[in-house]
Amino acid sequence: MNSNTREELHMNTEVVAPEAVEPKPDNLNPKTDSAERIPSPLPGAGKTVALVLGSGGARGYAHMGVIEVLEEQGYEIIAIAGCSMGALIGGAYAAGKLQLYKDWVTGLGQFDLFRLLDFSLSSPGAIRGDKIFAVISEMLGDINIEDLPIAYTAVATDLLAHKEVWFQEGSLTRAIRASVAIPSFFTPVMIGGRVLVDGALLNPLPIIPTIAAHADLIVAVNLAGEGDFHVELPRVDRKGEPCPPGEAVPEAKLTDGAVEAEWLERWKRRAASWFGTESESSGSEEDALAQAEESASPVDPSETREEAKPVSLQQFGLGKFDIMNLTIETMQSALTQYKIAGYPPDLLVNVPKHVCKSFDYHKAPELIQLGRQLAEESLQNYRRREGRGAGNPLWRNNRRR
Repeated sequence: MNSNTREELHMNTEVVAPEAVEPKPDNLNPKTDSAERIPSPLPGAGKTVALVLGSGGARGYAHMGVIEVLEEQGYEIIAIAGCSMGALIGGAYAAGKLQLYKDWVTGLGQFDLFRLLDFSLSSPGAIRGDKIFAVISEMLGDINIEDLPIAYTAVATDLLAHKEVWFQEGSLTRAIRASVAIPSFFTPVMIGGRVLVDGALLNPLPIIPTIAAHADLIVAVNLAGEGDFHVELPRVDRKGEPCPPGEAVPEAKLTDGAVEAEWLERWKRRAASWFGTESESSGSEEDALAQAEESASPVDPSETREEAKPVSLQQFGLGKFDIMNLTIETMQSALTQYKIAGYPPDLLVNVPKHVCKSFDYHKAPELIQLGRQLAEESLQNYRRREGRGAGNPLWRNNRRR
């Protein structure tokens, strides 16, 4: 990589840490097994991985499934770069708390999630986020990024400077909170005069921070996959295990009592009023967009501007927040493709956007299992390509210079 390329890469990026990846102590090993390497027939034995975890809301639960498969197949994760939900999952793994986090989110129902939302009409975001991050802070503990056993980078966006910010030292919890602060939804984080929000605004799939790790493989998990409409959320039981074919799916955890039902309805009305929705949407964003496409008629060139009619969001079951969320996702999808084209990873795991909505955080078991399935398929295809001598040796050589 020449000097001009390096300058271009860092022109709009501020790194909050040294670039070199230094050896980490073994006292905080995120793995549950012994630090000693034991000869193993596993396909990934002896191979190191730099893991890139992208943004995508609730679909980020799939990151946990990918990590589980990598470890089960013997790969050693030595570096993680994450954005938004990817920063949260990656941080929990690096701190050795991923199983604890998984146990928590897989037990959450819709009612539990609403209880964690501290809506606010006075703050810059609809959700202050204090309740959620009180739980996460207690779970992760008071730990700094430089004390983690593996290299870790969380990516956020500085709204005032129009730059992405890499957190590679300092408080882990604070870095995660800045990276997940979705504009208009979560309250921005103020640090040193900066207004920090979701890193996905500029870099939804942060591949570049992992290059310095010099791992055998760079594995990226893209939560904005396009076109794989045959992929659906798997059926799982209450333990998160796949349901055998033909077996009924267990009913979701229900809230009990009229008091809880009334409380939930009250918060739903409050959220709807904040987001400016006049009627409750009955379908998903994808269903609404499909309905809009079917009902669209060809534009008549002779039609004047005065004759054009505005679109009714309620007609398609979309609220103002739906439009805002779809706008952000559209932007992120385009940015992700640019990042992949500029720095293609050795292995790309694509999680299709259509499998769930961005805020389906009550579907953790299904999404974790989906991540496992997609990771297993992607690794199998990768090994098949490697066996045929395929790959991108030019990219592999360039990134190690």
